[in-house]
Amino acid sequence: MTTPCARAAAVFGCFALVALGLSACENTPPAGHAKPSAATSAESMGGMRALIAAAKQEGTLRAIALPRDWAGYGSLINGFEKKYGIKVTVEQPLGHSEDEIDALSNRGNRPTAPDVIDVGDTFARKAAVKNLLAPYEVAAYASIPGNQKDSKARWANNYGGYISIGCDANRVKSCPQTFADLLKPRYKGQVALEGDPRRSATAFASVYAAALANNGSFDDVQPGLGFFAELNHRGNFNPLASTSATVASGRTPISINWDYINLDYADQLRDKGVNWQVAIPFDGSFAQYFALAINKHAPHPAAARLWHEYLFSPEGQNLRLRAYARPVLMDAMRRDGTLDEAAAARLPTVEGTPQFPTDAQLEKARQAVTRGWAKAVSG
Repeated sequence: MTTPCARAAAVFGCFALVALGLSACENTPPAGHAKPSAATSAESMGGMRALIAAAKQEGTLRAIALPRDWAGYGSLINGFEKKYGIKVTVEQPLGHSEDEIDALSNRGNRPTAPDVIDVGDTFARKAAVKNLLAPYEVAAYASIPGNQKDSKARWANNYGGYISIGCDANRVKSCPQTFADLLKPRYKGQVALEGDPRRSATAFASVYAAALANNGSFDDVQPGLGFFAELNHRGNFNPLASTSATVASGRTPISINWDYINLDYADQLRDKGVNWQVAIPFDGSFAQYFALAINKHAPHPAAARLWHEYLFSPEGQNLRLRAYARPVLMDAMRRDGTLDEAAAARLPTVEGTPQFPTDAQLEKARQAVTRGWAKAVSG
């Protein structure tokens, strides 16, 4: 029989370990099953009921760089909290992919580390190489296309879209439709990116799209750097990172961003009198997905895994779709009848089948942009 003093000592020991960022007091799994921090699937923990119970006991999920107006995250966070009673906290909501990786690297196993990340797949590969991610296969893992997931299940793409040009038609007399248009003198000081392409996956993809529009290729991103150098030279480049706030205020009247972000801005800002028009440039059509991954040292390992199950579930994928993001499981859901066809019909039509750079091409492009961006937009 355990005495009150012994129980107090045990609880004290648990708190001490938590303060050190350790997980020795983690939920005890059923006999023969993995504890949450070692679980590579819900089945390895004893099934979804065991995972849900463990996640509810943790009670919290720590995320980073998830704006509520990005790819349906407002609805996703609300839905997850309501369904499971788990509080989602989001640090640095306007952060970028590199900020997320920095947080994993710098905080190690401290309790302030993020449980999960959402990054451009280029950055997910980087995090995997740095051994920052926990392998985990969601229930729908087999249905995720092979080129949209890590062979060791350390990350998997969840949603994606096309690079587009958003434009405030109330402030810009004739909105641009192509990358070539952006060089016209009428757009002086108006063309913004979502961030710095050395840290932002969206801005990086924008440089890649500009390369394709200027005789570049997946193997050669240099023309994209050249395009932004010329845009800057002509005075058209606006160095302010675009957000919903800068769009609403008119500080970034033209913004290169994902189609699902620009289309959502059009919906959300219409009542504020903003006439936000969206074009997918035919001269630089570039598609990419964003990856989800779990911190190897997640402070709330069960909640992190349940979050991924939710975002890859039909409910989560359809919430993406209603925010104009293309779910990675869209084809599988259409086959099994779980796709929201009305939401799918609202997506803009894009000619052709999207092509994606290989891992090697992405890494080569990332290094080129890291080396060349400052020179391209300086002065």
